Amino acid sequence: MSNKKKLVFTVNVDWFFCSHRLPLALEGQRRGFEVYVVGKDTGSFKNLEELGIKCILIDFERSGRNPLKEIAVIRKLRKLYEQLNPDIVHQITLKPSIYGTLALNRINHKARVFNAVSGLGYSFINDRRNFTTVILVSLLKKAFAGKRSNFIFQNPDDKQFYESLDFLTDTNYSIIKGSGVDESIFSYNSPINRQKLTVILLARMLYDKGVMDFIAAAENLRAKYENKVEFLLAGGIDPENPAHIKEETLSTKCDGTYIKWLGHSSNVKGLYEQADIVCLPSYREGLPKSLVEAMAIGRPIITTDTPGCRECVVDGQNGYLVPVKDHNVLAERINTLLSDGDLRLKMGLASRQMMEKEMSLKTVIEKTFNFYEQVN
Repeated sequence: MSNKKKLVFTVNVDWFFCSHRLPLALEGQRRGFEVYVVGKDTGSFKNLEELGIKCILIDFERSGRNPLKEIAVIRKLRKLYEQLNPDIVHQITLKPSIYGTLALNRINHKARVFNAVSGLGYSFINDRRNFTTVILVSLLKKAFAGKRSNFIFQNPDDKQFYESLDFLTDTNYSIIKGSGVDESIFSYNSPINRQKLTVILLARMLYDKGVMDFIAAAENLRAKYENKVEFLLAGGIDPENPAHIKEETLSTKCDGTYIKWLGHSSNVKGLYEQADIVCLPSYREGLPKSLVEAMAIGRPIITTDTPGCRECVVDGQNGYLVPVKDHNVLAERINTLLSDGDLRLKMGLASRQMMEKEMSLKTVIEKTFNFYEQVN
């Protein structure tokens, strides 16, 4: 039996772990931990196991509504944590944080527990608060009222919400901006001189990401910029999310020339390198990795003045903040940047500097492991 300390990451789904948290696992291995990933396998477990990471299947359903199935997941987590007896448990996103903490509260565990709050999700967008939100808050209180957990927030707004529920002490939380971007891979790249300027939105095709607002802003500017600018949407459809946009809707709204939907792309870096402006008019985020990647490449950002998004922009310095669901102001800000190449370059450089200072992968890893170590 291994005498190594055990670091367990519990997450909804494997692909999200690989895209957002894999460097933490590799750093854990480097520091001598036996590392586990617990969650749903959609094909990435094999790759993780090839890296020496032990994977354990727990079938989280992101939009699960069957109480018996959800209780069964909590029981599986409790049994698993009892068997593993981990030293550190790092639970990522809302459902694993709640269910994992409920499971741990039922056993006498030694683990230091860290819940990563990467946005509060679909039900916490202001105009959508309903009975589901009430249930979620009730579960939060049941899980976290004992203050045995520690929290990693990506933005101050989520921290303030948890503070309002009296979950926080002076020492059981840390604000760490995002999941980090490797600045050596996402290196600064001067804008490419092309026949057409490019404005891009890279995200899952959800109403909550402001996709339809982006399209409406592009239509506002069509008379001025058709044949001069292309508006690109890059991202797949997420049918499990209640806010997903249907393929036929996107096909109707995108003409394939002025407004293009590219679908899912694994070449995020290449897309940002060909972009002149990056937009994300989202309704709420934790802290969007896509924007941090765009900042690393050196692009001006236009995003919404809302939790998570506003952390990526100093208005007027590296881009612009616009009101949520206001495609008219969004169009005005896009027009400002399309009209001024020097301003785009200046703001892009400021984006790169801001990312290096606050959001690099090195910074995120260092702050996370420092937080692990300072908790008794």
